[in-house]
Amino acid sequence: MTTRWVLAALAVVLGSIFIITMDNGATSVIADIPDSAVATPSNSSEIPDTTGASVDQIMLTDDESNNIRIFKDASASVVFVTNTQLWRRRFSYHATEVPAGSGTGFIWDKDGLVVTNYHVIHNANTIDITLQSGATYKAEIVGKAPEKDIALLRINAPEETLSPVHLGDSDNLEVGRKVLAIGNPFGLETTLTVGVVSALGREIKSLNNRTIKDVIQTDAAINPGNSGGPLLDSSGHLVGVNTMIVSPSGGNAGIGFAIPVNTVKTIVPQLLEHGKLYRPRLGIDLLSDSWAKRLQIPVEGVAVLSVQRGLPADRAGMVGMREDRRNNIHFGDIITAINDDPVSNWDSLFSSLEKYQPGDKVTVTTFRDNKTIKYLVTLAEPDS
Repeated sequence: MTTRWVLAALAVVLGSIFIITMDNGATSVIADIPDSAVATPSNSSEIPDTTGASVDQIMLTDDESNNIRIFKDASASVVFVTNTQLWRRRFSYHATEVPAGSGTGFIWDKDGLVVTNYHVIHNANTIDITLQSGATYKAEIVGKAPEKDIALLRINAPEETLSPVHLGDSDNLEVGRKVLAIGNPFGLETTLTVGVVSALGREIKSLNNRTIKDVIQTDAAINPGNSGGPLLDSSGHLVGVNTMIVSPSGGNAGIGFAIPVNTVKTIVPQLLEHGKLYRPRLGIDLLSDSWAKRLQIPVEGVAVLSVQRGLPADRAGMVGMREDRRNNIHFGDIITAINDDPVSNWDSLFSSLEKYQPGDKVTVTTFRDNKTIKYLVTLAEPDS
């Protein structure tokens, strides 16, 4: 009889305490299960009812936890960019400001610098920056690089309200790595989308038809309004600036592009100091690509229209085009390469020169009078 009472008491104790052992070995104890509870075989295919449970009580995957952490940490760095333009009615001299568009940007540093796309603020009369707190500030344009689709703005906001983005290294990216985009698509503020790096080394055209190289391709959803927003890696570090999509409908089609952060790192100091890209020059005037086609230059390259007196090309002995007494046009030097970079048009020439600084020596390969000529040229400061 005594043994039966001991066994009964033990059953009550075991029935009133349910022990869960977690994957990491920790034990969670849930007490006071009603005596009326009936044990039934568990069905692993059933979805647990989490109604009313807090986030901490819901078992999140590692990937979900990573997404949530990055969004919470990085969203404070993301800003809403709106711009207005002047509009005048026909037959009226009265101009009014009208909303012209919106996009995204992010805080670069505690001095109030904001990075966004150039096309987001193109032709803007005024620019407003709205922080995550809801505070809105007028922005001034510090510098513009339309050839890279980057603009640098500044707001006069208290330092304690600014949360700069954490800079990463886009050279470490690989196809397949997870990336996250935060932006304001269609005016929907602070929207998170997740994807992977689909390809690297892509090329896209900027607003002024210059080629932007080494662009990141991603399938993270990027829509109108995401432009200028951050593309982040799984550590929450900035790896790119979302800039454009390829889509037949105008909406996301899984092909988005971002300018690498390492490119932005080289542009921002130039815009801060000079207000534009600081590209060294040869001291020449170029024949336009359209005229080059019409005149049928004999080789692929950029024809020198004229040489500016006293500048590097002139000192090296380069010559421009000339016209004889019978109005026949004679080509001078046609630039075919800068060091090892082939030159086929204005775009490739400027892209090559952007790799160098004033004072650097480069070998300029040209074609003139059916001969290949090489000039050693010391690059000059750009025009002020």
